Amino acid sequence: MGLDDAKTQVDVAFSRRERRGLAYENAFGGATSFMRRTYTKDLTGFDLAVTGVPFDQAVTNRPGARFGPRAIREASALQPFDPPYGWDGFDPLSEFSIIDYGDLAFDYAHTPSFPGLLQAHIAGIIEKGPGTITFGGDHFITLPILRAYAEKFGPLSVVQFDAHSDLWPDDDPDRIDHGTFMYKAVKAGIVDVTRSVQVGIRTECDDYLGMPYIDARSVHERGSAYVADQIKERVGAHPTYVTFDIDALDPAFAPGTGTPVWGGLASWQAAALLRDIAGIHVVGADVVEVAPAYDTTGVTAIAAAHIAMELCCLALWNKREK
Repeated sequence: MGLDDAKTQVDVAFSRRERRGLAYENAFGGATSFMRRTYTKDLTGFDLAVTGVPFDQAVTNRPGARFGPRAIREASALQPFDPPYGWDGFDPLSEFSIIDYGDLAFDYAHTPSFPGLLQAHIAGIIEKGPGTITFGGDHFITLPILRAYAEKFGPLSVVQFDAHSDLWPDDDPDRIDHGTFMYKAVKAGIVDVTRSVQVGIRTECDDYLGMPYIDARSVHERGSAYVADQIKERVGAHPTYVTFDIDALDPAFAPGTGTPVWGGLASWQAAALLRDIAGIHVVGADVVEVAPAYDTTGVTAIAAAHIAMELCCLALWNKREK
């Protein structure tokens, strides 16, 4: 396996027959599904579905996150040759069946219909069994996703990696704003703040609505292991949704985003945190706010693709053979 397969494998997103396994197609060619997984709308027998939501009509600053799902998939082509590093030999690509479900279809010119379409999209997937890892898009997309998950699991624990709390007051049910999604989720009772936590915060918030937070400076000073222990203690075994805004990373590591804020997490800190919280009951996750046009190097999409793989590991960790 490896070099010989690279000579013959191409477009495995459409041509592969095996549901599991690493992929050796040249990173620079072929159809770019996430991690070279199969593109399919058939959810039967699959463990996890990756889906994209190219929506950025709710941003407060720079647009462009609609191109995030495509960029994350392309960047992920660097990874499927080997199991993910740092997971003690755990290889979700070989041990579980993961699919690329493609993107949500919606009318970009009819924004009011978007939340319901996304909620139904996610609900339709998790009804069939697989959990979801979603690529944004701006952070508003997490609200309809949380609504879908709460219908199945009840009020959720949420671990939110972010520079911003997204708890700006907003009691207008018709507003669509990436800075108020958590306010609305908490007010709607679909997030259990007693079992949730925000990590990486470094902007002001007048009222956290009872949501605990660990700011970026605390991560730097107390260390990733300490913060991971705090997260695990907070959420326990409760059904948990993990949402990772790429601006949780410092702009030095992820410049391609709409609202960058200095003083953020380093890539290695994010990697350590995600690996060290393995064992929590992750039912779904997302990575959002990747706006590749503001990053000529592609490093933001590369970071997001790695985060997405770590989220896959978290979602499947408790289901592995021990």
